[in-house]
Amino acid sequence: MKTAIHPVSRPVVFRDRAAGFALLTRSTLDSRRTVEWEDGNTYPVVDVEISSASHPFYTGTSRVVDTAGRVERFERRYGGAARH
Repeated sequence: MKTAIHPVSRPVVFRDRAAGFALLTRSTLDSRRTVEWEDGNTYPVVDVEISSASHPFYTGTSRVVDTAGRVERFERRYGGAARH
């Protein structure tokens, strides 16, 4: 194998702030922000919007979507006369 062509893999903390969940794993991502982990060491931290702790598929919860407003807007726009 060629040397010095592969990215450096290091321990990184991925944090889902919405769910209050953090995971320490190895990654090639790097960040200037750091966090002190449970073992007392400091690691780079990457904030993510969604993780297994907050994703509806894994949690079994769903988010409320305003479908009534969308239907009313569609009927105003197209008149609701599309029925044959």
